[in-house]
Amino acid sequence: PAPTLHLQSTFRGAFSVVRRCVKKSSSQEYAAKIINTKKLSARDHQKLEREARICRLLKHPNIVRLHDSISEEGFHYLVFDLVTGGELFEDIVAREYYSEADASHCIHQILESVNHIHQHDIVHRDLKPENLLLASKCKGAAVKLADFGLAIEVQGEQQAWFGFAGTPGYLSPEVLRKDPYGKPVDIWACGVILYILLVGYPPFWDEDQHKLYQQIKAGAYDFPSPEWDTVTPEAKNLINQMLTINPAKRITADQALKHPWVCQRSTVASMMHRQETVECLRKFNARRKLKGAILTTMLVSRNFSAAKSLLNKKSDGVKPQSNNKTSIVSTAKETPPVQTSMEPQTTVVHNATDGIKGSTESCNTTTEDEDLKVRKQEIIKITEQLIEAINNGDFEAYTKICDPGLTSFEPEALGNLVEGMDFHKFYFENCEWVELVTPTAFSLIFLYATFWGGNCPCFYCLSEPART
Repeated sequence: PAPTLHLQSTFRGAFSVVRRCVKKSSSQEYAAKIINTKKLSARDHQKLEREARICRLLKHPNIVRLHDSISEEGFHYLVFDLVTGGELFEDIVAREYYSEADASHCIHQILESVNHIHQHDIVHRDLKPENLLLASKCKGAAVKLADFGLAIEVQGEQQAWFGFAGTPGYLSPEVLRKDPYGKPVDIWACGVILYILLVGYPPFWDEDQHKLYQQIKAGAYDFPSPEWDTVTPEAKNLINQMLTINPAKRITADQALKHPWVCQRSTVASMMHRQETVECLRKFNARRKLKGAILTTMLVSRNFSAAKSLLNKKSDGVKPQSNNKTSIVSTAKETPPVQTSMEPQTTVVHNATDGIKGSTESCNTTTEDEDLKVRKQEIIKITEQLIEAINNGDFEAYTKICDPGLTSFEPEALGNLVEGMDFHKFYFENCEWVELVTPTAFSLIFLYATFWGGNCPCFYCLSEPART
């Protein structure tokens, strides 16, 4: 039979393909996530089935809805709402006016979505700015919670160990302590998000991840002057109840929705424009995007010939793909527990017994020959140079390494078309320069490559600090 969906433009990620599609009978537009099931392991099939099962349960105006799940030979299609408004945090910095009352309206919608999933005994586990989207670019568009790849099903108020999963700055103390956990982990993440919505920076922050985790486990945050002086006591009270270390005493989503600062915002929340918050949030957005790109090195056409020669070798496990499919080459012996992407803060998953968020495409293993070792060292060197240039704020050195041909339409730039090196320069000018990564402590533990078409291979490096 003829398909009911007509597929149009394509967005290709590292692990999946998303296409804008149109339902022929109604001309309604949707987003279709297409998974090549021929490459999925049994474990991957279970994860896909769980995500689809969870998403089918959730029907709420503040959640990206799954409309259909279609299987055919070799492929599985997940048909979602087409969400075109971009990230909530990016929209805020483009606004001319932003107040505490606006922050209240944002967290109200987020809490509505969280309350809905908790009523269905679902825990998201990865609440963060990247997963808070706007339905459209229209003023007042609804906030939509997205990405249930790490979501789990629980039994009521059950607390159990479901594995170490989430994003560093938004992890709860109980997860870091590896204690049993449940729905309260989502409320903790909401508290972190609300804190950022009010002042533009997070409550817990340290470049050293161990120190960051110590801060979180101790609940070591405060409300420093002068930025918090203009925030109402009711807003601070809600944050304190969300960021309560003991999950049993932490406020629930339903209780938070009844908090005066949320349900009576017109009379309780301040209407004063928070310009400093907007400026800090712009820097926060720039910083998290830049951090997400630090370990991604673009090797443009001058390096393409050597890469193409290497990647097209027909040795075991290195197979070029046709039909414009994404090619992935891995030197790892198994799929790593971290999803490497352009996301500002990478979702991490360690030894989780359930809910592992990994590649939906299996990575081929291969034996390193001398050419690959040389290539690996070249990529490490270029990446270290890129990191050093970023750490030093050396834009001139940076321009010699990165791709000068990038063009982007960025909300952080107030809706202007940003081209070429102006795109990179914007982030240099808006990022607070601190030691992001120590180049001398760089250790490559995983490498894969994808082709973006034409003469543009992109090598992704997953690294960890050298152990002493």
